[in-house]
Amino acid sequence: MMSPAVVLLLGWMIVPLAMTVSFSFLNYNLLSPGARTWAGWLNYEFFVTDPAFMIAIVNTVVLVGGVLAITLVGGIALAVLLDQPIWGRGVVRLLVIAPFFIMPTVSALVWKNMFMNPVNGLFAHAAKAVGLQPFDFLAHAPLASIILMVAWQWLPFATLILFTALQSLDREQMEAAHMDGAGAVSRFYHLTLSHLARPITIVILIETIFLLSVFAEILVTTNGGPGYATNNLTFLVYAQSLLKFDVGAGAAGGVIAVILANIVALFLMRMIGRNLEA
Repeated sequence: MMSPAVVLLLGWMIVPLAMTVSFSFLNYNLLSPGARTWAGWLNYEFFVTDPAFMIAIVNTVVLVGGVLAITLVGGIALAVLLDQPIWGRGVVRLLVIAPFFIMPTVSALVWKNMFMNPVNGLFAHAAKAVGLQPFDFLAHAPLASIILMVAWQWLPFATLILFTALQSLDREQMEAAHMDGAGAVSRFYHLTLSHLARPITIVILIETIFLLSVFAEILVTTNGGPGYATNNLTFLVYAQSLLKFDVGAGAAGGVIAVILANIVALFLMRMIGRNLEA
């Protein structure tokens, strides 16, 4: 019964991947689409030796690592906070998860024009109110600004997963530890944090897979600049294919990106598998 859906899904994935692999071995430029000649491995060599390639790899690692750090620390803190018997907890929960349902393009435009604008942005007005000079985030700290935007949107996801897992924590165990003299820090480290170990690994896996392909926030705010400051691997493939019109080199970059993403996913799956078996 599932075979038609499986065949459709495989076709949906395999056909574009096969076309990308075939394009990666051709001299294929959009300015002369009819002239396609065999290039062999030259497109791969050209893409890997591009000075922007290593910068894009480093930016991708920094972006993924920065967003994971913010979302995990913030997600744990918010999950613990939402688990407390506070007034209006239902409304607070709804507000916390709301950013996850905003489109990345809309989120980037809001951050760019309403918060980080050095003239009319909220941060600029706050700086002027306390006598400070407004700071141009996207010009002087572009990658950190992108990390902040993406982390703001992924923080609700981490919070929701961790908060759901926190609901299954044995309250009697927490009360017993409290009666035995364990402090708040000890209870959090030995009970809460250890209970969240498996959900944390799931959050790391899912977020990493999606964060490797961050694109909309970069395109809308910095367009990869200044220079190559916010170029990640996904944006580099886009720039090579649609800004420089070199589909062959862009396709080679896409294949490299897929290979690297699968290596990371396999590594994380093995790490999570050992964690779940423990």
